Amino acid sequence: VGVWRVWAPYVLSLYWSRHGSTETRARQLARGVSQVPGVEARLRTVPPVSAETDRATLPEVPDTGPIYCEEEDLRHCSALALGSPTRFGNMAAPLKYFIDGTSPMWISGALVDKPAGVFTSTASLHGGQESTLLSMALPLIHHGMIFVGLPYSAPELHATRTGGTPYGASHWAEAGSDGELSEHETALCQTLGKRLARLALMEIPS
Repeated sequence: VGVWRVWAPYVLSLYWSRHGSTETRARQLARGVSQVPGVEARLRTVPPVSAETDRATLPEVPDTGPIYCEEEDLRHCSALALGSPTRFGNMAAPLKYFIDGTSPMWISGALVDKPAGVFTSTASLHGGQESTLLSMALPLIHHGMIFVGLPYSAPELHATRTGGTPYGASHWAEAGSDGELSEHETALCQTLGKRLARLALMEIPS
């Protein structure tokens, strides 16, 4: 007798974070998701990449810290939020490496019509926030996902003097800030989480 597994609707907040700023954004986004009844937030990260040719030198699963994302986490999500610090105006290599391995889901159309948004953190105000967000949006669009940005109906988008773009939530991790988010950055990150959660509950007509 087969066993049916029932998946509760959840927004997958999938990110790579080197110093913690992007992880902080992922957690704020999850808080936004939790404000929408009937949807859960699931936080996952990706393994680091290394130039080491001997794979045995790197642990498959970390002893501590965030949980690595598995294929089933991504395949069964109701919505996706993808986050990365900027690396020369692009997403970080560990996240790109993980996304490059999702071809089987692209072939099967597992992510088609699911809402997806992006978020990032940079060390300088003009350090490539928008280009990094757009670099993450491209593979999601190729997967057939419905890209979700931040609307200007969010008042913080007009008022922010730190991070925040219509393409997704962003953070300026300026020197001496200890990675703390500004009030506007926090609000915009939670707004994106709430928007993804609400859209995750909507059925897209075929």
